[in-house]
Amino acid sequence: MSDFDYDLFVIGGGSGGVRAARIAAETGARVAIAEEYRYGGTCVIRGCVPKKLMVYASRFSEAFEDAAGYGWSVGKPEFSWPVLRRNIHAELDRLEGIYRRNLANASVKVLDGRATVVDGNTVEMDGQRITAGHILIAVGGTPFVPNVPGREHVMVSNDIFLMEEMPASIAIVGGGYIACEFASILNGLGVKVDVIYRSEQILRGFDREVRDHVAGEMEKKGVRIVTDCDVEQIEKTDTGVRLEFESGDSAEYSAVFYATGRVPNTHDLGLDDAGVETGKGGAIRVDDWSKTTVDTIYAVGDVTDRVALTPVAIREGQAFAQTVFGNDPTQADYDLIPTAVFTQPEIGTVGISEDHAHNYGEVDIYCTTFRSMNHVIADRDERMLMKLIVARSDGKVLGCHIVGDAAGEMIQLAGIAIKMGATKADFDRTVAVHPTAAEELVTLKSPIR
Repeated sequence: MSDFDYDLFVIGGGSGGVRAARIAAETGARVAIAEEYRYGGTCVIRGCVPKKLMVYASRFSEAFEDAAGYGWSVGKPEFSWPVLRRNIHAELDRLEGIYRRNLANASVKVLDGRATVVDGNTVEMDGQRITAGHILIAVGGTPFVPNVPGREHVMVSNDIFLMEEMPASIAIVGGGYIACEFASILNGLGVKVDVIYRSEQILRGFDREVRDHVAGEMEKKGVRIVTDCDVEQIEKTDTGVRLEFESGDSAEYSAVFYATGRVPNTHDLGLDDAGVETGKGGAIRVDDWSKTTVDTIYAVGDVTDRVALTPVAIREGQAFAQTVFGNDPTQADYDLIPTAVFTQPEIGTVGISEDHAHNYGEVDIYCTTFRSMNHVIADRDERMLMKLIVARSDGKVLGCHIVGDAAGEMIQLAGIAIKMGATKADFDRTVAVHPTAAEELVTLKSPIR
């Protein structure tokens, strides 16, 4: 490998690419990494991190309301989007600086610019060709907008954090977790929000009972959810946009935001000429070791369209580096991945849904809904949901679903127990922490079906 400029060249400075670069460099490999936008990738710069900061900000509107029930008088609150935006971007600058320093401290050559693949051992950047023993593609995904007339007038998730001003009203087209999270965020920040979804219920792929529960709670908070509806055309107006629907109806909004999925960011990357096969939506085909159809080229993260989650990309990047440079063959583990969705109320889930339980034999369903202590004195009409799916044959907990405050925090710990093979009896013999919402997970006595 000494004949090459580097032992490893990473294209993409997001979570997966950065982790792979650092781990490989720690083994003594000569590593370079190139990023065309900002280090940190989608998650840190235009995804989960700024989104979660906006989630925190949006919850204050309810906190101010609830404070009165606890004896607090806070006056009329006012929200400033320019202040929040400035503070978010200051934090993103800080995090990007950490990413750059960590790479430099690991002796990784940090490059700024777009790199493309020439062949199995060559990349091109700014007109210069650079060779490497291995190439790792970790360029992530990009928002997808269908070819609807007027699509040039829509915002996507990349744009939300850069808005000059908060819109008075917005149509969010889509029903997945990104659409629902931003519907909750913007609603909490005082925007009139309509969710427009072409199917019959939001959050496809999640447990049906969870979907129905979250939709109901979102609507109670003021989000209007319009299902079985699709946009036919978008027109620019003096005050915003007009949406024409397939039903023949129309509506006007200050802005329209499309959250209709993401696709691998492989366009014009040179993959075809290099012999790297891609599949649906441009996703790079890889084997269980993240190797592409070219022996020296690997790919990790959302660009492979396996499990599009930041922690998964990190695990894939680390597994690649351990396998190729650490003499430690490692595969990423995709079984029982805990997941949080930061809707309001938020979702935490791990394991199977009730919808797919028939594939696992006979099961018992334990489920309860209740108003948490936090909301009783505040007199807030919001209910939590706790649900366990248990195999009848051996009592193993196959799925856990939580909706409500701190669901994401709870599911991380529940995920450990379920990953270890915990049974319902293990849950039952665990002493409850009282008074908490989480104690409901260990006090569910009888199956409801």
